[in-house]
Amino acid sequence: MGDVLSQAEIDKLLQGLNNGELNVDDMKEDANKQVKEYDFKRPAKFSKEHLRTLEIIFEHYGRLISTNFPVYLRKNVQVNVVNSEALTFSEFTNSLSNPVILGIVNFLPLNGNIMVELAANVGFAMVDRLLGGQGDSLEKIREFSEIELSLVQKMVSICISLLREPWRNVLDLNPVLERVETNPQFAQIIAPTEMIAIVTLNLKIGDVEGLMNICLPYFTLEGVMDKLNTKFWFSTMQEISDESYTKHMEDMIRHVTVPIMAVLGESTITVTDFVNLQVGDIIRLDSKVAQDMDVYVGNIRKFKALPGSTKDSYAVRVTEIIREEE
Repeated sequence: MGDVLSQAEIDKLLQGLNNGELNVDDMKEDANKQVKEYDFKRPAKFSKEHLRTLEIIFEHYGRLISTNFPVYLRKNVQVNVVNSEALTFSEFTNSLSNPVILGIVNFLPLNGNIMVELAANVGFAMVDRLLGGQGDSLEKIREFSEIELSLVQKMVSICISLLREPWRNVLDLNPVLERVETNPQFAQIIAPTEMIAIVTLNLKIGDVEGLMNICLPYFTLEGVMDKLNTKFWFSTMQEISDESYTKHMEDMIRHVTVPIMAVLGESTITVTDFVNLQVGDIIRLDSKVAQDMDVYVGNIRKFKALPGSTKDSYAVRVTEIIREEE
């Protein structure tokens, strides 16, 4: 709605017309300016700024998936953000295939749910990998069995748990996976005409590639929409100096556990001798009793040490540190 003129402004306008200061023809030209159409069926609730901030959030999310999924799938996983857009919920659900993997997530502490859609071919590739296969998808997509759906639900739960860190600059999330549906008809979380933001990620597991769509209803994000802009995003990020960052990384590394192995000696025997070994048999090693043994940190030879004991446990006493150049 245009601004309402005050009485003083109206009087000034009439006076300008009477004095010839204002030209009626010029005012008509101004009135012929193009009017921007507004579709009330598709209200523009998500601006480009909002969508760009969501892309930044889910770029971080994609990196977390790329890091965490290989632990479970034992295969290289690549994730990148494809695009983001705003549309109605009905447009999104009408584009879904059947079957499809739909994770319904309670986006606590915000009101309402969000939905995570995972392509069926990616789901079958995950199941195949979890069951010891090569991670191949099916040539013809079918319905998921109960066992397969249980494995898929486990992977979707991991996806949901990874949402906390990327959203930390906006709010402290505690998302909970309520259920996993394979039929879009049973995943109506909001009214069909409600506006949603869709962030599309491309997920590649080995040679299998598919899309993951994150459906974020405006109703759910309404309480934090003011925070979904790049200005707020970067202003809330903690600025860490090089010195404090180095100390922070050092503290983190100090808490990492590493395997240490002390090698008393080595020997080579036949398979027959190995099979016939009995309690009390002696294996001759290639080292002497008074000789220093090698101590490995991971796969790197790091120390020389002498064997011994402390209380009721075996132990070694470090006698030499092996430098990298050695």
